[in-house]
Amino acid sequence: MNDVASDFRAEALPTATVAQTWRPERCERVALVLQGGGALGAYQAGVYQAMHEAGLEPDWVSGVSIGAINSAIIAGNPRDRRLTHLRAFWERITDRKIWPFTPDGDVFRKARNATSSFVTMVQGQPGFFSPRFPSPWMSFTGAMSATSYYDNSPLRETLTELVDFSLLNDRSTRFSVGAVNVLTGNFVYFDNAVERIEPEHIMASGALPPALPMVKIGTDHYWDGGIVSNTPLQHLLDQDDSLNTMVFQVDLFSARGMLPRDIQDVMARHKDIMYSSRTRYNTDVFRRIHNWKVDLYQALTRVPEEKLTERERELKTQLAKLPDITILHIIYQQKAYEGHAKDYEFSGTSMREHWVSGYEDTKRTLKHQKWLKMPPRGAGIVVHDVHREED
Repeated sequence: MNDVASDFRAEALPTATVAQTWRPERCERVALVLQGGGALGAYQAGVYQAMHEAGLEPDWVSGVSIGAINSAIIAGNPRDRRLTHLRAFWERITDRKIWPFTPDGDVFRKARNATSSFVTMVQGQPGFFSPRFPSPWMSFTGAMSATSYYDNSPLRETLTELVDFSLLNDRSTRFSVGAVNVLTGNFVYFDNAVERIEPEHIMASGALPPALPMVKIGTDHYWDGGIVSNTPLQHLLDQDDSLNTMVFQVDLFSARGMLPRDIQDVMARHKDIMYSSRTRYNTDVFRRIHNWKVDLYQALTRVPEEKLTERERELKTQLAKLPDITILHIIYQQKAYEGHAKDYEFSGTSMREHWVSGYEDTKRTLKHQKWLKMPPRGAGIVVHDVHREED
């Protein structure tokens, strides 16, 4: 029996509609920034579908880990094929059937999710990664199988099939992904504005140790960017340009949550805080620095021109071009029956739930018409979050 038809909790993916593309007034760039989070990444596909239906297509897509894969599929396909290929990817890697039937109720869903994550650990995921043989514990030092539990070569085949790298590299949509240099520990960005992107760049961004192997690019080796920073937002905000930007920042781990009640809650809460806090911190720090720059410019305009030094005049000119930025912060909210293994629980049922959650959360965000406007000129950076409306 098919688990889609028989599972009480299973939800069908929403049917896509097409809208004419548009931009908010004074918005010169729409950016989609996707955090890492493994199996939770289907939520980001739902976010993109809601944006697609609203006609808000991104000019820049940036991601880390699973966000890098979703980003590559979006940037590496024409608009009319983006959703089709996102669906193909997520249906392929969650195709394995776990239980023929799941009774309704959290206790049964917890058991099903636990079974699903256990099967992932034992068998890997189709089109994504497969177990090493021999295992790293049975491999000699220096052997290819000695540094990871799984082989991610199936992912390369999937990316080659679902991503048009010629289109991705023509720069019609800017694309960037984050990874970590294994030797230096430095966070780096692979950006199609400055280099040609290949499947290895995306695989490097998602090479989470010790599960997946480091990826060699040139003479360097790279791991998943999430081990240093789980969001590539900083790369976008650090750009030395004056483009007014609307950013859809999609996070898969929420800094806010419930007080843990058992050890599984503790492990899940620990993972949420570990992967989410840096995102909120980076946003807050950049907003503070950006707003200081706005205040500095306003102060310099009050000083007579003849009293300014040459350096101060140059600074005044630079600050006059500061962009206005709106960040729509969309955050996945964990289900009551999800545990600490939610990021490697790849059942089709969970995938569809995550996708629908992203879709519905984004539709709700887009109903706030005042959020879909750029800040007043010179206002700096404004952050909106439908889950934190009281802020």
